[in-house]
Amino acid sequence: MLFNQLGLTAELLRAVKEQGYDNATPIQQQAIPPILAGQDVLAGAQTGTGKTAGFTLPLLQRLQQGTVNRRRIRALVLVPTRELAAQVAESVRDYGRYLPFRTAVIYGGVSINTQIANLRKGVDVVVATPGRLLDHMQQGTIKLDAIEVLVLDEADRMLDMGFIRDIRKIMKALPETRQNLLFSATFSTEIRRLAADLLHSPKEIQVAVNGRPAEGVKQVVYPVDRTRKRELLSHKIGAENWQQVLVFTRTKHGANRLAAQLEADGLNSAAIHGNKSQAARVRALRDFKLGKVRVLVATDVAARGLDIERLPHVVNYELPHVPEDYVHRIGRTARAGNEGHAVSLVCVDEHRLLADIEKLLQKKISRETISGYEPDPRIKAEPVTQGRTQRAPGKSKNGSKRRPWAKAGKRRGGQGRVAAQ
Repeated sequence: MLFNQLGLTAELLRAVKEQGYDNATPIQQQAIPPILAGQDVLAGAQTGTGKTAGFTLPLLQRLQQGTVNRRRIRALVLVPTRELAAQVAESVRDYGRYLPFRTAVIYGGVSINTQIANLRKGVDVVVATPGRLLDHMQQGTIKLDAIEVLVLDEADRMLDMGFIRDIRKIMKALPETRQNLLFSATFSTEIRRLAADLLHSPKEIQVAVNGRPAEGVKQVVYPVDRTRKRELLSHKIGAENWQQVLVFTRTKHGANRLAAQLEADGLNSAAIHGNKSQAARVRALRDFKLGKVRVLVATDVAARGLDIERLPHVVNYELPHVPEDYVHRIGRTARAGNEGHAVSLVCVDEHRLLADIEKLLQKKISRETISGYEPDPRIKAEPVTQGRTQRAPGKSKNGSKRRPWAKAGKRRGGQGRVAAQ
């Protein structure tokens, strides 16, 4: 279906055309009409399906049909990470370039004073991470009493990162009469519970089977000993002339160490994770897009927030503990109909993690053993740790179950929440 068949205004169609798009993706085809009609929406869509435009375009048109008031914030988009906030704000600006709306992006890791100055100028749309938005609310530098449209993007990720209490606090500051849009890659019990509290008679949209990566991703597993992963990675990049490679590790320290090792191997590399300043993260991503950095090593903070056009290679240097995170990681490639290559370097310690991923995918991933890098069968599996702890996901120190939204923000005085932004 063409964009000009969806009922969008001339200003928006002009902006879409200049972005190089004519045909709407399935999520855009299904989400835009009910949003334009003022319905609440519960949408399930993986990254790379075009969902950002799926809510940005109709949101702008809804504002276009109302009265512009520079001193009132009329739309709020909540996202889990800084990178995703910047990406969504850029989309709002790109698609709204022929409309008289102003956008502010709010997240941690940068000066709050600059954000306050932008808010004082008057804005129509705010894109924010929950933690920094609460900071503004507590300081009285933002008012949300005129919100007409609320969007929760990557809602499942926000719950995983411990933002549920923040989201509920923010919701209490909003007017009761508003349009609500919730986008999530998965529909867990917790997401359903949040949707029941937030949405009113929503239009439910599901464009991708839960746990399935985008079409066009070629997946392969290379069995290899843990101590030889870096060697094999350097070999593959050099031997096959990979020019742009996004590599995922489980920890920030591991990302820093691997980036330094690859740099020593002669591969221009950079690391990006929650402990990096926002300026350093922006610089690393910019250099990666420009080709100055060949290998970008990231933790899962980047799994959903990075938008890199035609990224050819994603490597799971270490498999994630949560199977859904595998889908989000490899969703960085094969975006917008392009083909992509997803490689996983799997040692004996990670066989259980691989089995969990394949159970989610409902299929076996192809294995290829590289000559000279065959795993040593004498090596026994060791427990896979999460950073400094060996606790299993969802377990507290005493072994009791924790709710998914209690993972971050409760430990070390809430530092987990702030670092994630």
